[in-house]
Amino acid sequence: MGRRNKNKLFTEIEVVDAGAKGKAIAKSPDGRVIFIDNAVPGDVADVQTTKRRKSYYQGTATQFHKFSEKRTEPVCQHFGTCGGCKWQNMDYKYQLEYKQNEVVNNLRRLGKIELPEVTPILGSEKTYFYRNKMEFSFSDARWLTQEEIQSGKDIENRNALGFHIPGMWDKILDIKKCHLQEDPSNAIRNFVKEFATENGLEFFNTRNQEGLLRTLMIRTSSTGEIMVLVQFFEDRKDQRELLLDAISEKFPEITSLQYVVNNKPNDTIYDQDVICYKGRDHIFEKMEGLKFKINAKSFYQTNSDQAYNLYKIARDYASLKGDELVYDLYTGTGTIAQFVAKNAKKVIGVEAVPEAIKDAKENAERNNIDNTEFYVGDMRKVFTESFIAKHGKPDVIITDPPRDGMHKDVVAQIIGILPERIVYVSCNSATQARDLALLDEHYKVTATQAVDMFPQTHHVENVVCLERR
Repeated sequence: MGRRNKNKLFTEIEVVDAGAKGKAIAKSPDGRVIFIDNAVPGDVADVQTTKRRKSYYQGTATQFHKFSEKRTEPVCQHFGTCGGCKWQNMDYKYQLEYKQNEVVNNLRRLGKIELPEVTPILGSEKTYFYRNKMEFSFSDARWLTQEEIQSGKDIENRNALGFHIPGMWDKILDIKKCHLQEDPSNAIRNFVKEFATENGLEFFNTRNQEGLLRTLMIRTSSTGEIMVLVQFFEDRKDQRELLLDAISEKFPEITSLQYVVNNKPNDTIYDQDVICYKGRDHIFEKMEGLKFKINAKSFYQTNSDQAYNLYKIARDYASLKGDELVYDLYTGTGTIAQFVAKNAKKVIGVEAVPEAIKDAKENAERNNIDNTEFYVGDMRKVFTESFIAKHGKPDVIITDPPRDGMHKDVVAQIIGILPERIVYVSCNSATQARDLALLDEHYKVTATQAVDMFPQTHHVENVVCLERR
């Protein structure tokens, strides 16, 4: 006997909400939640479930009986296959509404935090072409459409330069036009793919770990500068220089042309030597008169315009008068630290990445800022009683941790010194809520504002101001 299919088909299900990771949410007849990949709140659809758990199903809408008024037509030809912009089919004003709801629900439901009047989410003026950094992967076995598979035709050219198919580490979708980064990003990517194909340069095969071309990174800046980095798997000098020279000749406006030869199993470059082939090994960003050097490994907020708005909110929440000692935890390249420095007596930045601290010190010197100090190391090992005894007890702490939030030892240390004010910037309101719950006995939330850094996606930043009770 064949195995019985346990996946259910639910008919005429109304989608009622949007939730974590961009999933649409509905309720099944048996009361369980259904997380749906391809629907918008307000849709009524038949849903084929693909996974069943004790409290929920996962599924896909297979037939729509009613389309939501919250829908809009996606602009990208790759929508539905590429996993980068899952909310392109939802009108932007509703994207903002659901992002705001997620933040508030997490703070109240997970953190059980009493909130003041919530400041409305700050939307992005640019809803497309807002990213300053994109990374594309090469593959010699591109993702095939259902039409291509069903055609039965022998497809000779399988080269791709684009994005990973969601959940498939070895499948790359070939991108014709991406709506996330301004030109000449698309022109550069398409030229590189076409030139490499015409000249027989081998695209990477992830499964076999072989081939020449591995990844392409393009960074742009608000100053109009461009960085291009090609990552090669094999060290073939003639072919490498053939491609890099062609890129340089076609796009003379490129400020920084670099490459990496990386034959590790993974394609991360942070432990690799980056070689500058032409131009500078960096580009510059500017923000409110400050100048920030960005190299290939630098972290910088990927939406430059919204980063400026995010930092202004953080600075306003800090309410600095000029005589405060500020600690900037998880400082990265020191952008927030330098942004608030003119309003403080002194700012101490701490970060785990050595290259980021090197950049922070160079940027502070370049910007003639002499009241900042930066230290490198694991936060819970650096941010200790002896560190505080040496550098002074902070009046204000600004913290911008990674998605996992702050380590419990870091939270405990903050409680141990009880600064007057904490400004908590977060890219994950769920872990932010967890940390706020730990701080709640000693601090009250006096302001909170979400900032949309990533239109067309479910991601959202949130800034919270905490003051001592």
